[in-house]
Amino acid sequence: MVKHKEQRVGVLVDVSNMYHSAKNLYNKRVNFGKVLEKAVAGRKLIRAVAYVIHTDTEEETSFFEALLQQGFEVKMKELQIFSGGMKKADWDVGIAMDAIKLSSNLDVIVLVSGDGDYIPLIEYIQNTTGSLIEVMGFRKTTSSRLIDQADDFTNLSDDKKFLQ
Repeated sequence: MVKHKEQRVGVLVDVSNMYHSAKNLYNKRVNFGKVLEKAVAGRKLIRAVAYVIHTDTEEETSFFEALLQQGFEVKMKELQIFSGGMKKADWDVGIAMDAIKLSSNLDVIVLVSGDGDYIPLIEYIQNTTGSLIEVMGFRKTTSSRLIDQADDFTNLSDDKKFLQ
């Protein structure tokens, strides 16, 4: 896919999805600064949003600060714990809503997630606003249908600089 410096880019990062993928595959953490650099690829960054879950751990605060320093806007949601002990925390709907709202002002949306639940979102944006959708994720944990639907896919497993 052709990338040129005049393209207006938005980067939306499903932090939980990427955190668990890197931990399960490599027992490492994602270097979100390097991911953002690769996502932007010398183009005009309009907005970069990292969607996080607040769970009251000590290391969270420094992690959220690091995301801010790397150029991300951090959107936070509390972890929900139900009476039976089940936990729920995801940003799927929030990310989808932001992508739809931003798509009319962007040439490219870079979705950093491997979650196949985003396939209808990608189809909708491609068919309504014409924005290109690029997906970044670890190939082994990224839905093959998500990769097929995207206009471009970056396999973060191809370069260890995306891990720390």
